[in-house]
Formats: sequence, structure tokens, C-alpha cells
Amino acid sequence: MSIIKKTNERISYRKETLGLRYKAHFIFNNMKKILVVLFLFGTFAVSAQQDPLFTQYMFNKLVINPAYAGSRQIFTVDILDRYQWVGIEGAPKVIIFSAHGLIENSNVGLGGYVYRNVIGPSINQGVMGTYSYRIRTKNGWFSFGIQVGIKYFNFNWAAIKTENTDYEFYPQDVQKITPDANIGIYYQSRRFYAGLSSKQLLENEYGVGEVDSKTTFSRLARHFYAMSGMAIPLNDKIVFRPSVLAKYVKNAPFQMDFNASFLFGNVFWAGISFRTIKTVAFLTEFRLTDYLRLGYSFDLYMNELLLYNKGSHELRLGFDISTKKRMKTPRYF
Repeated sequence: MSIIKKTNERISYRKETLGLRYKAHFIFNNMKKILVVLFLFGTFAVSAQQDPLFTQYMFNKLVINPAYAGSRQIFTVDILDRYQWVGIEGAPKVIIFSAHGLIENSNVGLGGYVYRNVIGPSINQGVMGTYSYRIRTKNGWFSFGIQVGIKYFNFNWAAIKTENTDYEFYPQDVQKITPDANIGIYYQSRRFYAGLSSKQLLENEYGVGEVDSKTTFSRLARHFYAMSGMAIPLNDKIVFRPSVLAKYVKNAPFQMDFNASFLFGNVFWAGISFRTIKTVAFLTEFRLTDYLRLGYSFDLYMNELLLYNKGSHELRLGFDISTKKRMKTPRYF
């Protein structure tokens, strides 16, 4: 009986070992896709940073603060394309088209932006309209702004392919259209700016699911931003422009971006940013003409992602359209 018992134990041990090896092989082969899913739904569950991340925020603050609309006092168009975490399958890709301007002979700024954010099998896109009202102060302008619009979220489970069909699963796809709103206040003088804003005020629900027999709700979390910056002329040809951006979301790490950039000859910006999530970024902007600006930035991650990606690229094109024959230059903000 003891020999039979030992034989059964050996057989059981071998089955268990083979099962563990099989599971390990499956997880290894599908690690990237599993990470994408965990990232997406983990983000919604714990209310982490859900807004797209931008390195060149200081060149167009409209997507962060609606009160910025009209602050350049000319009609401005920006197109930004960001490819994040190059080399990681399913990494975020974001494109944004924004425009804003000041109604002539008034204190009203109007504008808006359209965006598309793709992360793995998910698509988050929408359109936001912007209204701001400016009040003249002794040394600058103070403005209040609001954005309202529609957002569409789509999660396609069929886009996730596993190598072993025994582990295929087909939950219900998530498709949701929701309204949303953002608010902000903004102050700007010729060489200083500061602003406060909050996005995703409605905290809309995206989907309902079950985890460990408990009903869970995936929803957008309210985001809070604070920003400030200034322009300090060092001589006739060089201007130093430091800036800071703080981001807060409930149940997520507090984040800050510190930027130091220089303007050379009113034509060329170059700078470096440090992010508290262990990221350093290099950015630049060329003023090709009085009406056309070209920007580029590269992010290098010094955290756990360093070994798995080749950084992030961000390309931006800006147009300044004015009915006046001469434009006010330089425009620091």
C-alpha cells in the first residue's frame, strides 16, 4: 500500500508541476496583453490618472484649463500627436486638435478640442466646446472658463488574442457615450501666469462588472490641476521660462512636472522637464514664421518601464491666425 501511495503522490506532483509550467508559459507569452488589461481596468477601479499625459502642456493649456481660451488674443490652432512607451504593445497613442480665440472687441474667448486616445483594445475619444470670460486687472487678465462636451468610450474584448484557445473568454464589450464638463480659472500678465482647473466633473460611469462576486463600477475620476510659470529675460536674446504643473486624482499618487526652458532670439525654445513619476523629458519649439510653430518632445522613463520601452515621442504643430497686419511678438505663453 505504501508503494501505491508513493506512486500516486509522484503522479500528483508531476501533474501539478506540469500544470504550473503550462500556466507560467501562458502568462509569459501573453504578458503584454495581460498588462494592458490590468492597466486599463486597474486604472478605472482605483481612480488613477486617466487624462492623457502631455509634455508640451505649457505651449497650449486649453486641454488642461478652459479659462486659457482667448488668452493669446489671436486665433490659435494646435495639433498634437503623442506616441507613448514606444516598444510596448498596446501603449497609449493620443492625437488632439484644438482651436481657440478671442471674439473681437469683447472679453469672451471661444474654442474647443477634439481628441482620440487609444490604449490597447480601448478607444476613448470626444469633443469639448469652450467658453471663457476675461476681466482686465491692473497688470494682466483674469479669466473664468468652462468646457462641455461628449465623450465616447469603447473597449473591444475581441481585440485581445491569446495563444492558447483554452483560455479564451468573451465578456461583454463596453460602449458608452457620456456628457462631461470641465472648469477653470486663469491669470496671465506679460511675464507670469497661474491657473487652477478641474476636469471630468460629472465622474461618469463607464461600465459595470463583477469581481469576486461583488459588483464594481468603472467610472471617470475627477482630476485637479494647478499650474504656474513666468518669463525672466536674461539679456536681449535669451529668456528663461520656468513652469510647474501639479496633478491630483483621488486614490492616485500626487504628480508634479517641473520645467525649465529658454527662448533664444524670439525664435527657438529648448528645455527640460522632470516628472515625479521618475521621468525626464527634453522639449523644443521652433517658430518657423510669425504664424507657424513646430514643437517636439522626448520622454525618458527612469522607473520600472525603462527596460521595456524606448521612450515617448510628442509632435506638435501650432498656427497663429490674425486679422491684424502685425502680430505682438514674442508671446511667452
